[in-house]
Amino acid sequence: MNKRHMLAIGLVAALATAQLIRPGYTNPASDPADSLAAQAGTSRALAAVLDRSCNECHSNLTTWPSYTKVAPLSWVAASAVKEGRRVLNFSEWTNYSPAQQRQLLEASCAAASSGKMPGSFYTSLEPRARLSAEDVRTICQASNEVAVGKSQ
Repeated sequence: MNKRHMLAIGLVAALATAQLIRPGYTNPASDPADSLAAQAGTSRALAAVLDRSCNECHSNLTTWPSYTKVAPLSWVAASAVKEGRRVLNFSEWTNYSPAQQRQLLEASCAAASSGKMPGSFYTSLEPRARLSAEDVRTICQASNEVAVGKSQ
């Protein structure tokens, strides 16, 4: 066998072995009443944007599509969800103080406006998660409404 064949066999063996290292695919239990979408004053438009573009990484409602079951993508997806929930979890919205909620919505507006969220790697796999200009306005409007409501 030549070097190319040996390299190909080694690569296939490495990828096959990588499938044995499985990350945890957890969705922590949470009360739906604690979610941002369930809070009085949350618009249907905002809830729809969060559901389509944010909740896969920033909630306890991750669906774990089939491509997240194949290493090394499984490791990337599990890590992204873990980090996303750590930074902001829309399923546990009532656990944040009003000041934290305001800061998180402001950060969400900034991240959406700059194109940082949702990430380009994720939207390449899930194009429907891309934010339109209207989606960004919806997120920023929620942020502005919370900021105005707290300053009165």
